[in-house]
Amino acid sequence: MIYRRSMVRSTLAALGSVTLLARSAAAEAPTHGHRLVLHVDQNDAAVMNMALGNAGNAAAFYAGRGETVALELVAYGPGLHMLRADTSPVKARLAEVHKNLPQMVFSACNNTLQAMQKNEGKEIALVSEARIVPAGIVRLVQLQEEGWSYVRV
Repeated sequence: MIYRRSMVRSTLAALGSVTLLARSAAAEAPTHGHRLVLHVDQNDAAVMNMALGNAGNAAAFYAGRGETVALELVAYGPGLHMLRADTSPVKARLAEVHKNLPQMVFSACNNTLQAMQKNEGKEIALVSEARIVPAGIVRLVQLQEEGWSYVRV
C-alpha cells in the first residue's frame, strides 16, 4: 500500500511538471501576429519618413510570409509635429500610409499637445489619422510590457 501511494505521488508530481512545462511553452507561443511600436520624438522630416518607411517595410515583409503585424507609432515632444495638422512635414504621406496600412495606429501624446497649446496660445489640431493618448512615454511602456517590439527612429 505504501509503495502504491508513493507511486501515485511520483506520477502526480511528474504530471504536474509536464503541466507546468506545457503552460510555460503555451505562454511563450505567440497567440497573434507580430506587434511593432515605433517611437518618434524629433521634429525632423527624415526621421518621420524613416519611421513610416520602417512600418511599411515591416508590413510588407510579414505579409509576404503570410503573417500579420500590428503597428503603432507614438509621437511626443518635438516629434508631435509629425501628427500636427498645421506643421506636419509628412502630412500627405501619413494619409497614404493610413490608407495602405489600416492596422497602423498613430498615437499623439496629450502631455506634449497641452504644453504646445499653452506655449503657442492656441488650440492645435491633429491630422485625422491621429488619436490622443494621455502620455506618450506611458504608452510606450504599456506596449512594451504587453510584449510589443520597440524601435526608436
